[in-house]
Amino acid sequence: MTMCADRTVIITGAGGGLGRAYALAFAAQGANVVVNDIRAEAAEDVAGEIRANGGQAIANSDDITTLATAQRIVDAALASFGEVHVLINNAGVLRDRMFISLSEEDWDMVMRVHLKGHYCLANILGRRWRDLAKAGTPVDARIINTSSGAGLQGSVGQSNYSAAKGGIASLTLVQAAELARYGVTANALAPAARTSMTESAMPDMVRKPDDGSFDAWAAENVAPLVVWLGSPASAHVSGQIFESQGGRISLGDGWRTGVTRDKGAMWQVEEIGAVVDAILAEAPKAQKVWGS
Repeated sequence: MTMCADRTVIITGAGGGLGRAYALAFAAQGANVVVNDIRAEAAEDVAGEIRANGGQAIANSDDITTLATAQRIVDAALASFGEVHVLINNAGVLRDRMFISLSEEDWDMVMRVHLKGHYCLANILGRRWRDLAKAGTPVDARIINTSSGAGLQGSVGQSNYSAAKGGIASLTLVQAAELARYGVTANALAPAARTSMTESAMPDMVRKPDDGSFDAWAAENVAPLVVWLGSPASAHVSGQIFESQGGRISLGDGWRTGVTRDKGAMWQVEEIGAVVDAILAEAPKAQKVWGS
């Protein structure tokens, strides 16, 4: 079965880890793959592997964090394959520090790669897809973003990363609402897998089992969900945040208006403590911040 035949996908950070697993899985389902990674040799290795297996792929090492360089990625995809149907925003970096130890550079680097990196390509492609739809050309496009458990619950020592990934989750909701009229869906993943980032942050937890048992941290476990979300079969799913690790797929239960007390008039300062305590007592407990 080739679920993504004749579809072209751009995958950022695809030179290794999750991005590589996605690229190989999309190619196996018939997609044309643009393997983007700032590490040119790594991108070419993955693209070459796809071509050696009979698939269609090009390597690209342009920067995702400016509109000008992101445009070159789109231009390369269009020149090789004619159209782009799927964007997988996967690339990322870590600059882990406790919050008060973060430098301005630590903060800006993570925000630039994760949050602005999610903006640039999606903005360029979103405008293209809008123009095609307005011109009467049917569009069946996908944006698949990468959030994180750190973005959904927070993570000690990763305030910059958590803030960026939380922003990506919210960005996804807005993209889904605004782009639906043009035939574009937007969803996000919070994947848990063994990558260069997780191996540096928690090597013992993500280590491959020595006994041949199911490798719950293998990046390949996440790829089927991503490929399905990029396929025509997922057109009815948008604005969702999925967590995926091993054999588990969970739907993120995002921010929503919860337990409420409405006086129907202005509260007095001395009344607030009892009201807040009552609300907290009735509300479900939040998941703990990672590492707390």
